[in-house]
Amino acid sequence: MIEEKNKRSLIQELKERMKDSSEKINYKEYVEEVPKDEEKLIQEISDKISKKDIEEEKKSISSKEETLIPLEDYIKCAVHLGTKVITPHMKKYVYKRRADGLAVINTILIDKQLRDAVNFLKKYSNKNIYLCCKREAGWKAARKFGEITGIKVFTKKYSPGITTNLKLDDFFESELTIICDPWIDKNALNDTIKLKKPIISLCDTNNYVQGITKIIPCNNKSGKSIGCILYILAREYNKSNKKDFDSKLEDLTGNLE
Repeated sequence: MIEEKNKRSLIQELKERMKDSSEKINYKEYVEEVPKDEEKLIQEISDKISKKDIEEEKKSISSKEETLIPLEDYIKCAVHLGTKVITPHMKKYVYKRRADGLAVINTILIDKQLRDAVNFLKKYSNKNIYLCCKREAGWKAARKFGEITGIKVFTKKYSPGITTNLKLDDFFESELTIICDPWIDKNALNDTIKLKKPIISLCDTNNYVQGITKIIPCNNKSGKSIGCILYILAREYNKSNKKDFDSKLEDLTGNLE
């Protein structure tokens, strides 16, 4: 329970943080939602990445820099696979379209943005972070991420206001929010924007990114891709805190063969 004195102080702090907050996003007017059949297609392609696909994609990538995981693993997880929609915010991360119209995200830029997000994440205690992943494909990976890092995780449900309204029984304080999709996880996004706190987000090519502090461009529609990104974040976070990390990539992505 929050002591009465601390509660009054916290109420005042929340009011100050949310004062003149006009950044809430009207998603009804400002979102590119992916049709269910296209999302299903992305899932199917993500699950059937072949050795030929891997070799062809690797030929398109020219970099001598070492990546956080082998390029082959990024491709196996279909992290680079986008949607048919490319918003102005995400255009700079896309380098081509496939024959079926799906965008392809530059894997080197994914790695670069991931490094940036990791360096930002390291600044925070796991007690002051929460992750929201309402897309069912990412539930397994999100829960494993929470188990590994000790970070609070919301999957099936995130109730609006639980970080802004002290009257709610499940109210809690947080300094950093991680979301897996700005559209699906818009309640967590808007609560964090109200509080003027930082946000790390996995962003696909169809996403708008207003209010997001650190963007991780990637396929956020498939379990393998979400699992891959969360695996890297968890591994690097634990490493920075000198905590044991014995999980494998497949513990979060599922079978990659």
